[in-house]
Amino acid sequence: MAETRRALITGITGQDGSYLAEFLLEKGYEVHGMVRRVALEDPMHRMYRIRHILDRIQLHCASLENFSSIFHMVEAARPHECYHLAAQSYVAYSFEDEFSTMSTNIQGTHHVLAALKDCAPQCRVYFAGSSEMFGKVAYSPQDEQTPFHPRSPYGISKVAGFHLTRNYREAYGLFAVSGILFNHESPRRGFEFVTRKISSHAAMIKLGLAKTLALGNLDARRDWGHSKDYVRAMWLMLQQDKPDDYVVATGENYSVRDFLQRAFELVGLDYNAHVEIDPKLYRPAEVNVLLGNAARARRELGWEPTISFEQLVQEMVESDLQHYGSTRPSGS
Repeated sequence: MAETRRALITGITGQDGSYLAEFLLEKGYEVHGMVRRVALEDPMHRMYRIRHILDRIQLHCASLENFSSIFHMVEAARPHECYHLAAQSYVAYSFEDEFSTMSTNIQGTHHVLAALKDCAPQCRVYFAGSSEMFGKVAYSPQDEQTPFHPRSPYGISKVAGFHLTRNYREAYGLFAVSGILFNHESPRRGFEFVTRKISSHAAMIKLGLAKTLALGNLDARRDWGHSKDYVRAMWLMLQQDKPDDYVVATGENYSVRDFLQRAFELVGLDYNAHVEIDPKLYRPAEVNVLLGNAARARRELGWEPTISFEQLVQEMVESDLQHYGSTRPSGS
């Protein structure tokens, strides 16, 4: 009888981690997840995305900053596949605290790779790269050959993680891959990210719980997909015969203004009556356009996005309408 595949997910409490855990459980995996001790002490708030599957997964307390804890986690989980998703991933915050972003994202990735090399050298590992690695792009659309020119501490930290991952592949023979994922959203996106900020405020304004929404650059353009589609690409990368790096993107481009207009139209409102532009919300070094070319992922992985931009925005707005509608006091 074949051994049950074991997967270890760092960042299992996040948007991608929660969808990936569900995906792997459906495929019959034994799923292990890394959480910080504060999450175990406050599961109601810090593990809300995975509450419904807590009885089906095994959690390990560890910290990216502590190699010993990472080593013991890998030793206990003995994974066949490791998905390293945990990171300080909010770009704006990376400007405010670049030191912790660099420490968490670069050292944390190094700790995970080193622990796997020593403890589980046959484990296949996925590193979560980002389109923010491209930054000030040389050309559009961006593919696996596009030079990196990151424009934020977050982007810089992801470039370092990418090179660390490749080095462990080339120097130690680890089956290590990087997914250069373009923006991917869902109803589970954190409220600090612009897409969730828009969908939640559209719902709150519609329900009378808010009046205005403060935003920065409405003309920044992104390639937005759905997290459910993107975690499937992560898994596909680890099922290949040889390890390599892939861009994952929809190949479609929309501005923040497009997202905003679509979200407010869904609740029957004109965003111009409610949105205020706050110069403080502009990035110190702006990334104006990101657009991905995922031709290689489509060709070699057989991956295709299944959820459109319009469907994504609608799902997020409808989810927030339901959430805020259920939290309103009765009679309001």
